[in-house]
Amino acid sequence: MAKAILTISSKNYGAWALRGWLMAKLAGLDFSEKVISPDDPAMRAEMLLLSSSMLVPFLQHDGVTVWDTLAIGEYLNEIKPKAGLLPADIKARAHCRAVSGEMHSGFASMRGALPMNIKAHFPDFKVWSRAQADIDRVLAIWKDCLENYGGPYLFGKQPCIADAMYAPVVTRFMTYDVKLDKQAAAYCKLMMALPAMQEWVEAARAEPDEIDELDAEF
Repeated sequence: MAKAILTISSKNYGAWALRGWLMAKLAGLDFSEKVISPDDPAMRAEMLLLSSSMLVPFLQHDGVTVWDTLAIGEYLNEIKPKAGLLPADIKARAHCRAVSGEMHSGFASMRGALPMNIKAHFPDFKVWSRAQADIDRVLAIWKDCLENYGGPYLFGKQPCIADAMYAPVVTRFMTYDVKLDKQAAAYCKLMMALPAMQEWVEAARAEPDEIDELDAEF
């Protein structure tokens, strides 16, 4: 069987790339990375949120090609069921899919106003009202999940698809110095301490500055 290939974009700016990559890591999939050029139209679509159907990242595995981050997560759950990318309980599984889908289709104001930029740090960043409403909704989702499933991750003792979907939000909160309560701050610290997240951040910091940060995801 040929080794899986995951095509991704910038590790510093690529929020959707991080989601798909982290899912593959959490699933324990043996894969190689293919990083597309910053000038590639698919990458620009991801960075600028211009595409109605995200084609990056996409996964090639055993003759199957899967794009769209949630589809990648569902596929990984099917081929690696023991990894627990979706909760075993049917109610928790439905909840996980719901909050993951909400991240997939929503929070445009937050994503536009606080573009992912791991290498940057903006202390005391002024968050406008619509973006703040999105932030408040994210924090409400986290609180609900952490309290209902006992933490430390959103659906229990191990990270799952939902944690991968919100991982870029964690980096945004760090970059833009978003004020968090103790529970949310602890969750962000836990996520950033994941070996896979540390690997991603290290690579993002080493990435050449080939993309104008003012253009990223606006």
